[in-house]
Amino acid sequence: MENLKKLRNARNLSQQKLAEEFNLSQQSIYKYENDLAEPDLQTLKNLAAFFHTSVDYLIDYSPEDKSVENISNLELTLEEAHLLYLFQRLSSDLQEHLISIMEHLN
Repeated sequence: MENLKKLRNARNLSQQKLAEEFNLSQQSIYKYENDLAEPDLQTLKNLAAFFHTSVDYLIDYSPEDKSVENISNLELTLEEAHLLYLFQRLSSDLQEHLISIMEHLN
């Protein structure tokens, strides 16, 4: 789960600190990040909620092929790609409202 490592690093969390958040061992986080073990479904859900993302993103699953790789020519950072993902999940009304707010900030 390469994205777990990216999200953890983006928050400046050590494997140990992340493990403590979920009552796991540091070795479990290491194994998840290096594809040596897979977390159970509830742990995946908890990690996704903690990082404000989806289980799909954590496990790098994209059924509609809307992965970051398709827009890599835009050279988005991980944080920008994550914001785009979250934006796409909003209703159209909320997207419009957010665009309005962002335009007023510029």
